Amino acid sequence: MTAHQFPQLDPDTTRTTADALHVYARVLGGWAGSMRARRKHWWHASLRPSLTGLTTGVIHAGTDFELELDFVASRLNVRTPEREFTKELTGQSAASIASWLDKTLVAVGIDPSLAPDDKLRGSEQFDYSNARAQSLQRALASVTAALETFRAGIREETSPIQVWPHHFDLSMIWLPGQKVPDQDPADEEHADKQMNFGFVFGDESFAEPYFYVTAYPLPDALPAVELPGAMTWMSEGFSGAVLLYKDLIAMNDPAGYLQEIWSTLLTAGQTHLATSD
Repeated sequence: MTAHQFPQLDPDTTRTTADALHVYARVLGGWAGSMRARRKHWWHASLRPSLTGLTTGVIHAGTDFELELDFVASRLNVRTPEREFTKELTGQSAASIASWLDKTLVAVGIDPSLAPDDKLRGSEQFDYSNARAQSLQRALASVTAALETFRAGIREETSPIQVWPHHFDLSMIWLPGQKVPDQDPADEEHADKQMNFGFVFGDESFAEPYFYVTAYPLPDALPAVELPGAMTWMSEGFSGAVLLYKDLIAMNDPAGYLQEIWSTLLTAGQTHLATSD
């Protein structure tokens, strides 16, 4: 198996391109959420990593279709069994992308009343670079490959490896199977014990790319777990273990380090989360 390479990501130059892809992902996620039957933890509204970017996967409707953000070619692709449509990504607004997508899907037979909420479609233009989008794709592919390796060794239930359009983070949830006491079991968002292993290109907590691991509910013992190397526990803004992407790629074996820290925290979760009341 060929090891994936983690590229350099300069947040000062990639941020505006990441912001553009973020709002485009929200447009695609809106369609996925409005067209699919609800799944627990909102898995129906997320996107999946593809070979060149992000995809909704096949959405089954009167006309089956797939939407893909191609980071490599900087295109939005709309595919049906008979036809394919493309829109070049240049940094245009979410409203512009959404308008084109709405018209395209209506033209292939999708009911216009199923279009997602217009409130998610802003008019901001972006300083967009195809070269920077390709760097973001290489990082996304490397983290996805590492998560796939980690996920393969977990016997309990895990979520798909998915990108959440609202926060634009790549994530996998581990579900040990126990419920949180005094929560409605039918409300899985609050009733299911879980750990979230994720990566984000930057947000209000950190302006640069970083990895995070969170647990719900947070056992008292988890923040006291000794973490290897550059990963630290954060308690302001949110509670979780955090590793800056720049610190990871400075290591000799980034992929091996990720497996080590994820396994360390998963083992702690199995000890302190899955068995606690």
